[in-house]
Amino acid sequence: MPISTGPGLAEQQPQPLGDASIWAVIRAEAGELAAREPILRRLLAEQVTSPAGNHEILAHVLAARLSVAQVETGDLFDLILSTLDDDIMRKVEADLAAVRKRDPACTTFLHALLNLKGFHALQTHRIAHVLWNTGRPEIAAWLANLASLVFGPDIHPAARIGASIMLDHGSGIVIGETAVIEDEVSILQNVTLGGTGKETGDRHPKIRHGVMIGAGAKILGNIEIGAFSKIAAGSVVLKPVPEHCTVAGVPAAIVRIHRADEIPAETMDQNI
Repeated sequence: MPISTGPGLAEQQPQPLGDASIWAVIRAEAGELAAREPILRRLLAEQVTSPAGNHEILAHVLAARLSVAQVETGDLFDLILSTLDDDIMRKVEADLAAVRKRDPACTTFLHALLNLKGFHALQTHRIAHVLWNTGRPEIAAWLANLASLVFGPDIHPAARIGASIMLDHGSGIVIGETAVIEDEVSILQNVTLGGTGKETGDRHPKIRHGVMIGAGAKILGNIEIGAFSKIAAGSVVLKPVPEHCTVAGVPAAIVRIHRADEIPAETMDQNI
């Protein structure tokens, strides 16, 4: 059962962090939660407030979630921690900020860190991607499959994913081997970035900066979804999509041209 980490949905919108880092805020939120909910005190101490560094916090959280496999949690922790460098942690922080800003149900950074399986699946993919790219494809594929079983999204470890990404809910998301997702993208549940058949090579979609993909959308083939565009819920996209537009339907067609300053991934407006 998810861990409640803050007040209800009436909580105010996220405030600017100023000089405080996301991880300092998370530690403070964990301390406040431990005071309110003593039953969670030990868990929060082990995973959030006691670890010496931010890398260790993320490794503890993911290892605990993934420990349903018949391997030692400590071994999972060591595997995860060995991949975490400053570049990945910058992406993690951008993902946390994106979820906090875009999801009205996410009332704290701690809630995103502990409870959101889309976030967990994405960070596990970042680890599997490192393993894949460093000549360890078997353990990368094993970890990706484990993440799919535990969290829901099925992401090939070779897929390239940028920063400031939100996988909302996460359930049913499929991202193929040669897919590319650039920065500041929001993807809702049951989205497929897939191929069109048995072809090999570069065969999956390329999602450019600032795109939002609505629930249940299917984008198939080596096609480009232009920056700052929106794929409406339930659409089937078989052809490239230009920048700054909304497509909808089966097959998808352009239904609206956006303003140049509109960022669908941030506004999260599901209307066509």
